[in-house]
Amino acid sequence: MQSSHFSIFPFLFTFLFSLAWPTTLAQPHENFLHCLSSFPLTNSSSISKIIYTPNNSSYSDILESRIQNLRFSIPTTPKPLVIVTPLHASHIQATIHCSRKHGLQIRIRSGGHDFEGLSYVSKVPFVIVDLVNFRTVDVDVENKVAWVQSGAILGELYYKIAEKSRTLTFPAGTCHTVGIGGYFSGGGWGPLLRKYGIPADNMIDAQFIDVNGRILDRKSMGEDLFWAIRGGGGGSFGIVLAWKIKLVPVPETVTFCSVSRTLEQNATKLLHRWQYVAPNLPDDIFSNAALSTMNSSQDGNRTALATFISMFLGRVDELIPLMQERFPELELVEEDCIETSWVESILLLGQLPNDTLDIFLDRSFRSPLLSPFFKSKSDYVKKPMPEIAFQGIWSQLLEEEGRTGALNFFSYGGKMDEISETATPFPHRIGNLYKIIYTVGWQEEDNMESQIYISWIRKLYSYMSAFVSKSPREAYVNYRDLDIGMNDDGNTSYVQASVFGRKYFKKNFDRLVYVKTKIDPENFFKHEQSIPPLFS
Repeated sequence: MQSSHFSIFPFLFTFLFSLAWPTTLAQPHENFLHCLSSFPLTNSSSISKIIYTPNNSSYSDILESRIQNLRFSIPTTPKPLVIVTPLHASHIQATIHCSRKHGLQIRIRSGGHDFEGLSYVSKVPFVIVDLVNFRTVDVDVENKVAWVQSGAILGELYYKIAEKSRTLTFPAGTCHTVGIGGYFSGGGWGPLLRKYGIPADNMIDAQFIDVNGRILDRKSMGEDLFWAIRGGGGGSFGIVLAWKIKLVPVPETVTFCSVSRTLEQNATKLLHRWQYVAPNLPDDIFSNAALSTMNSSQDGNRTALATFISMFLGRVDELIPLMQERFPELELVEEDCIETSWVESILLLGQLPNDTLDIFLDRSFRSPLLSPFFKSKSDYVKKPMPEIAFQGIWSQLLEEEGRTGALNFFSYGGKMDEISETATPFPHRIGNLYKIIYTVGWQEEDNMESQIYISWIRKLYSYMSAFVSKSPREAYVNYRDLDIGMNDDGNTSYVQASVFGRKYFKKNFDRLVYVKTKIDPENFFKHEQSIPPLFS
């Protein structure tokens, strides 16, 4: 017999949503809410706290609090019919069940950093499952592992590890507000990739809810699905609740260095040389070259700027002679460097205030590396670009529309050359010298002119086609870019998805389709760049 505390559910939901839901809504949406009310949840008393509809006073705050690209926070952006912020797995099971039953699409949000807003925007009627309450991090220093829930952010993971050890970490990224769920689902990457690979290479287990509401771990889901969720992109297979990860050692002291050179200070030749040096450095060194513009101190005109960042797992007196031997043209000196702990180096790389680690817990912090409105694209480079290619990049960055544009080159090599491109869905391994991310940003007052900036970055991307990977022109799935292909609204097909799928996953795309066909044959979990089942 059903316990007595479940008996008030229908009344509670009817009362709650008679106040909160517009009376003009179509019947399927009302039925969705009534379906939630009748689902046998394990924690009934909390249900009223996790449902937000457009008439709830907190709806807009909940929706907008984790929108990291304000391109998708304007009046014309489609909004969810309901936001669910689950506290327990049963809340997610209920949302999946009722969304399927009543024809609503689900979007899954952890940190809200999807570059095209796909974790919180859809052109068809949809519900957001916001995992903000799934943010527990449990660190086991003795066994060098941790369990982290998908709604946690990278900063919370780093903070919890640092509380227990300054010589263990996880090889993740530098933007601390990125959500674990989406980031891990796309494979991830960070400044330790040349030493330990990417996050997907350091995952041990996961807790996963499939389309039928089953809660699966690695053993029960099988190796095909466990392979797919470690780099196959979010929103295609189900919902990952938590991940078990392997922690890796770092020294007590690391060295962070930064050197900037303008066009007049030989930036072009330095960048050209960097391509040959950075991928072949010892795997204890991560190297990044950033291309942007600045006002010249001499005449006030804009000039091109190249900034060379190095992160070394060791002390500065070891790094300087090594760089003087390998890259003497850079003229790196001790004054360009700071010795710090590994966790504090993340603050430096992310240009965060570094007086306290508490900034890692601030989810509302807006990264200075990204404008509030932005468009990004990505590429992989397999052969060094000629100097003339950089001259063309500078000319476009110096255009008025390129004033807020930037390119970042992230060196590969090291451990990335040792891992098969089929080990996880993330295929960008041996043969890549470096990855490029292109970004252009603008402020709210310029949003009416957004198409000017988007056209500029598309033109730059077109220019770069001669110098980057080909057949396919590869891209990184976590730098989502709808320009490279997309599914039809509310539908997917193998043919359409192959266009972007082979750019993101290369030959791994077909295995992802195979897994999708097994785990979600009716294609419930889908979006504009999701993996389709074979027969769709």
